Amino acid sequence: MVRQKWGNVAWVDDAVQETLLSVHRARHTFDPSRPFAPWLYAIAHNRMIDVARRERRIGDREKGADVLPESAAASSAPAADIDVDRIHAALAALPSRQRDVIVGMKFGDESVRQVGARLGMSDSAVKVTAHRGYKVLRRLLGESRDDN
Repeated sequence: MVRQKWGNVAWVDDAVQETLLSVHRARHTFDPSRPFAPWLYAIAHNRMIDVARRERRIGDREKGADVLPESAAASSAPAADIDVDRIHAALAALPSRQRDVIVGMKFGDESVRQVGARLGMSDSAVKVTAHRGYKVLRRLLGESRDDN
């Protein structure tokens, strides 16, 4: 039934499994004096629609591993438009604690725990300090984005 309606899609097995689970859960609602096939097809039709919606939502957010996003292809180009001196100047303008945290995490590839141990800070204090430092850096560098 799924292949008839939707073709040979990757989620056929999911729709069949969902249908079988729904039939099992709703078996107490079946009236033996009525035909079985319409009851089963109604459940199967509803599960197909649910699975198709779920797959569409997932497909809108996720891409296959063989498909590169546009930004990844663009970021592989040389980064000639990055002003390294401006970034170093912005880092130098930060308070020393924020600078140490950001340099350790972003340039030193240290984890939050490693930075905390090195600076004698808790993990949450490192995260808060880094967040505040990123906020200052965005302001100093004139970026309006809210991501790190």
